[in-house]
Amino acid sequence: MRRTAVVIGGGSTGAATAHDLALRGLKVILVERGEIASGTTGRSHCLLHSGGRYAVTDQESAIECIQENMILRKILPGCLELNDGLFVALDERDLEFKPLFLEGCAACGIPAEEIPVKEVLRREPHLNPAVKAAIRVPDGVFEPFRLCLSYLATAKRNGAEVRTFTEVVEILRDNSAVTGVRVRDHRRETTEDIGADIVVNAAGPWCGRVAAMAGVEVPIQPTPGVMVAMDQRLVNMVINRLNKPSDGDIIVPQRQTSIIGTTSWVVKDPDLIEIPQDHVDLMLQKGQELVPDVRHARTRGIFAVARPLIAKGAALNGREVSRTFECFDHARDGVENFVTISGGKTTSARAMAEKVSDVICNKLGIDVPCRTREVVLASYREFF
Repeated sequence: MRRTAVVIGGGSTGAATAHDLALRGLKVILVERGEIASGTTGRSHCLLHSGGRYAVTDQESAIECIQENMILRKILPGCLELNDGLFVALDERDLEFKPLFLEGCAACGIPAEEIPVKEVLRREPHLNPAVKAAIRVPDGVFEPFRLCLSYLATAKRNGAEVRTFTEVVEILRDNSAVTGVRVRDHRRETTEDIGADIVVNAAGPWCGRVAAMAGVEVPIQPTPGVMVAMDQRLVNMVINRLNKPSDGDIIVPQRQTSIIGTTSWVVKDPDLIEIPQDHVDLMLQKGQELVPDVRHARTRGIFAVARPLIAKGAALNGREVSRTFECFDHARDGVENFVTISGGKTTSARAMAEKVSDVICNKLGIDVPCRTREVVLASYREFF
């Protein structure tokens, strides 16, 4: 008998999970309270991570990123701009960090090549001319909506159902076992129950709220960051500051815009994020340090979104929390047929999906291996 999985969340993690489970033969129903990629995924700075940002400070995440980066290049044609990235030194502190960065990249398997400053300024004429060194890594850029739709179009090929503007309002239980979800269809203003053999909580920074409906806790620390989009494409490659991750240390070209990011702080409710003006001012200041012509560009948009970070041990600030991911089988909390997958990044969504799908198949007695490393995704256009 074909088993049914309900996946909660239509961001990159939920979309990749729906794809993986459908590929393994499960009947998949994905529910999303808004539009696809309307949460964290759709309001990110769209960086296809090489892992370089974490090569010194968070090597577990760095290794995840470079491995998934290489896989996505093979399975996501048409959704990625493979423009590479530069880590640039602007002062002596940055130069002191360079050997640590190169050692970290080597340890994590991240290709890193120092480029002569003269060549860098030829390629990136808007870059601060005071640049003292630059290292090239395989960063890139993704388009969030198309990326999620590619996963979901492929999932639909394999029988998955995708329901947007459908919010989970209750986790259904029979004693200690989850039996499905009660959802509210915001288009039709109707409520219905959907039965399932397994329910997957892939709701990003809202995972804690969904888990509470099932009577369990997950250590999610919603950690927003402010980003500022300028109305010009000021750089061709992703530009990073050659130092430990910090506020305003990256500019990501996205189509004909440039996204400056990002800050980091902790909130209780990912739906209630106030954007501090001093964070916006800091992004513009730091962006001008990397690319002085930021001061001449107009601001196209200011936005913030909460990262679904996994807080382990004592409470930490957003910069100290690892960007890796974790899967929680809530059978260990006394609740069967309910799992949570969270943390990570859009770059690692496929790996997150593989992890949680392995757990699910083991629980349901399904002996089908993961194939998402090799299966080329359908065009996002097939979703419609």
